Amino acid sequence: MPMPHTEVDTLVTTLHKRIVKLMGNRFELNVVSDDAIWAEERIDAAIAEIKRIEQLLTTFKDDSQTNEINRNAGIKPVKVDQEVFDLVERSLKISQLTQGAFDITYGSIDKSLWNFDLNMTALPDAETAQKSVRLINYRNVILDAANCTVYLKEVGMRIGFGGIGKGYAADKAKQLLQAQGVKSGIVNAAGDLITWGAQPNGKAWTIAIADPDQSTMPFSTLNISNMAIATSGNYEKYVMINGKKYSHTIDPVTGLPVTGIKSVSIISPSAELADAMATPVMVMGVKVGLDLINQLKHVACVIIDDNNKIYNSHNINIKK
Repeated sequence: MPMPHTEVDTLVTTLHKRIVKLMGNRFELNVVSDDAIWAEERIDAAIAEIKRIEQLLTTFKDDSQTNEINRNAGIKPVKVDQEVFDLVERSLKISQLTQGAFDITYGSIDKSLWNFDLNMTALPDAETAQKSVRLINYRNVILDAANCTVYLKEVGMRIGFGGIGKGYAADKAKQLLQAQGVKSGIVNAAGDLITWGAQPNGKAWTIAIADPDQSTMPFSTLNISNMAIATSGNYEKYVMINGKKYSHTIDPVTGLPVTGIKSVSIISPSAELADAMATPVMVMGVKVGLDLINQLKHVACVIIDDNNKIYNSHNINIKK
């Protein structure tokens, strides 16, 4: 499936790599060092940090702070750790920025409508779809900074960090590795990728952007040293109905799947921001999405539409 690749040019001699499943996703941690034992110890520390974050944010463990917030929806505010509070607060700011195209209260969607498997032969009608998203509303997340509490106003509301959590974990892992003296490396959280420093050969980290018509052939490369990139696309999970492809990404306003875009790649200094902005640009569409990205400093994007046409924001140079 045509999409921006995250193939990293490396010299393996002093690049120490480990692949692990964390947060339900494939994480790849890369540390540049001449000392293999030291590098492995640093990777161990980064994995422990990601596991700590997973325990806070997961909806798959009853004792997570996220599930505590969800259990008390419509009942009472829940006291949380400062970092969870801050992540919710930043998430709500991105919701405001994207006019609700990004919304952590997506957890309340009626998943029975959206199985995206071979049995799905028709979309639900607009009214049913609208009802399925009635509890999605970031404005009903009430924060109390003085008491560090999060409250969901409506019974049945649920938050989830699927659209921002991996990027946050990648940023935190990078910060920990840097604090422990790792001068160069990459954290790749299932395609949400952040780099710092340089390759073992001293060159910048680069990624290849695939030619949509020849997915194995890059048509351009991007320098992403000391930057992050995240890609959202309809190549992972989708359904074909009457010859039209519908993405697994649901528009939180209409309750219907988004169409028209194959993939969105966001480049920014933070994996969290790149992760959080990729999906809403898919929801907003090419024109509105590009207009938004063009207003943001230090954020760039590459969009490939269903017709394999490539668009990019003003502040990025893609050879076409």
